[in-house]
Amino acid sequence: MVRAKFVSAPSAVRWYGLAVLVIVLDQLSKWVVLGHLQLGETIYVAPFWNWVLTYNPGAAFSFLADQPGWQRWFFATLAVGISGWIAVMLRQHAGDRLLAFALALIMGGALGNVIDRIRFGAVVDFVQWHAAGFYWPAFNVADSAITVGAVLLVWEQLFLAGGKAPKDRTP
Repeated sequence: MVRAKFVSAPSAVRWYGLAVLVIVLDQLSKWVVLGHLQLGETIYVAPFWNWVLTYNPGAAFSFLADQPGWQRWFFATLAVGISGWIAVMLRQHAGDRLLAFALALIMGGALGNVIDRIRFGAVVDFVQWHAAGFYWPAFNVADSAITVGAVLLVWEQLFLAGGKAPKDRTP
């Protein structure tokens, strides 16, 4: 009698856990900032770095921040939709560590900012970098996770995914 060997596919649970960790770190950092800074208050940390509490009702670089409020639900819905798609992708690619890591960071960051949009109508930002009189827009832990995840995703797609053959194709 021949017994079939069943090898379980790598689980996406660890990647969902990473996304939850990003959400927790993001919300915890915002809770600390909201408890210690007033809106617009700036705390000097280093010659290139300040803590400053701001609310961004738009997206990256305050895109659409000047709109009357519809963007709150647009960006929240978009982030939830993308996170749902990422959840499916994580199940399909749980064994591709770099890809799954990047996607989990993006998902966690997106959902961390969704929580802010629902609670405050805007995203809480508090990290401000600057040099020679030029200031980078304030950002947060979720934004950092999204950025690192996006960079890793591009890296993976440009330099590592090229050698992989699609799994549904037979040679």
